Amino acid sequence: MAVEVLRWDEAPAPYEVVFSTRVGGVSDGPYASLNLGLLTDDDRDRVEENRRRLFAAAGAHPERVAWTRQVHGARVVAADGRVVPADGVWTDEPGRALLVVAADCLPVALARVDGARPALALLHVGWRGLVGGVVAAGRAALAGRLVAAAVGPGIGPCCYEVRDDVAGPVRAAFGLGLVRDGRLDLPAAVERALRAAGVARVDRIGGCTACEPERFFSHRRDGGVTGRQGGLAVIPGGTA
Repeated sequence: MAVEVLRWDEAPAPYEVVFSTRVGGVSDGPYASLNLGLLTDDDRDRVEENRRRLFAAAGAHPERVAWTRQVHGARVVAADGRVVPADGVWTDEPGRALLVVAADCLPVALARVDGARPALALLHVGWRGLVGGVVAAGRAALAGRLVAAAVGPGIGPCCYEVRDDVAGPVRAAFGLGLVRDGRLDLPAAVERALRAAGVARVDRIGGCTACEPERFFSHRRDGGVTGRQGGLAVIPGGTA
């Protein structure tokens, strides 16, 4: 079965941004099939093959893909080949692809569109990183005057039940209306953060990961034993 990706079809030139699903890989069991999570209990060789398949589908050179060790924080780093603790990575280097993984948190791509040197950032956004400022940090890393963003698939307000320890900090940071009947609208909160950071355009790609078990991994739905989908972004060009 071919790798299924959701493309940011309205991405500004020259950027290529895709969000993966769980379809088209070689893993089985709770990790079936396109599991990208190296820190899951899946077989590492299978995860690496799944990543190769995604890189090929997105036109990214496997030796030039950068990622971080995600810690649900707000740090955003430049892509330089090191795997460091951070929840965002950015580059202005053509051909240097960026990868984040998630299984309910939101992958978020930001692209500079002001006519200056192209630059991309890719973020892993859960409620902790969101409240901590990862969106603002990603926007600041790109500098420039105009930035567009795409928010990939993640858990929606239909399924994301939260208590006051989550609802309170989110309300304090982003205002009312994001938590209704004990459920957090994480995509809407991320959009508020993007708008507050000065992002000119926000597109939403994909739906709720918890609602579509045939298409997405979900940490909450699957009790923590599950794979990871992800976001992949690249400025085309460069050399291998």
